[in-house]
Amino acid sequence: MLDLTGKVAIVTGAGSVGPGWGNGKATAVLFARQGAAVFCIDNNPEAVAETVGIIEKEGGRAVAHVADVTESGSVKAAVEAAITAFGRLDILVNNVGGSAPGSAETMSEEVWDRQFDINLRSAFLGCKHALPYLRERETAAIVNIASIAALRMSGDRPHIAYSASKMGVIGLTRSVAMDQARKGVRCNVVIPGLMHTPLVENRLLRQLGANDAATLIAKRDAQVPTGKMGTGWDVAHAVLFLASDEARYITGTEIVVDGGMSAMMPGAGA
Repeated sequence: MLDLTGKVAIVTGAGSVGPGWGNGKATAVLFARQGAAVFCIDNNPEAVAETVGIIEKEGGRAVAHVADVTESGSVKAAVEAAITAFGRLDILVNNVGGSAPGSAETMSEEVWDRQFDINLRSAFLGCKHALPYLRERETAAIVNIASIAALRMSGDRPHIAYSASKMGVIGLTRSVAMDQARKGVRCNVVIPGLMHTPLVENRLLRQLGANDAATLIAKRDAQVPTGKMGTGWDVAHAVLFLASDEARYITGTEIVVDGGMSAMMPGAGA
């Protein structure tokens, strides 16, 4: 079940912003444990090298590659490097993303544009440059990562460009899925909710001006019906399923990984 032996996967954002397991890092390691050769892309050379080191220590195959996935030439070169390294491409995971706070009035146009580059343009460029190689396989898969912020808006902390760009990722996914449906490439999206990844301690804590990580984590846990945020591994296992041959009849759809948040009535307690 969920065997990726013989397959080659590209995972973007395969490093981590701090100690622990981000979505991309967990996905890359899980893919390798399931038999895939993994081409790991990140803009942080130390972070992506750490991920590859874990895979190699466990006996898997992986290559680290540093790239700016918002720049077309960089993405094209990365995909070609993956083909050179492993000779084929079966799976693409577009995982890069990040949020910036701001409303329609307060957000600068520069931040808006950068948010769309990071969250949506990166996924578009990944699909654009990987699809010719993915179509060479009998079956291939793209998995994009969106966010519950595309489905549910925060009343006290708007992040308009993040919500809009992640909704764009869902639309991009459906469009690619329909375009490629008869060409052997499936395309789906995973929608994480509140996750406890290194982003919480290393980025969100500063953005929110929170006093300490424990208080912020407890607050986020309390918002989830299950009482706990998810982890990078929860996202990784959903990605693995959608990338696997077991999901061969699934395309153009979403898996929401949010502990029930999107199903909860507004204002309801956990």
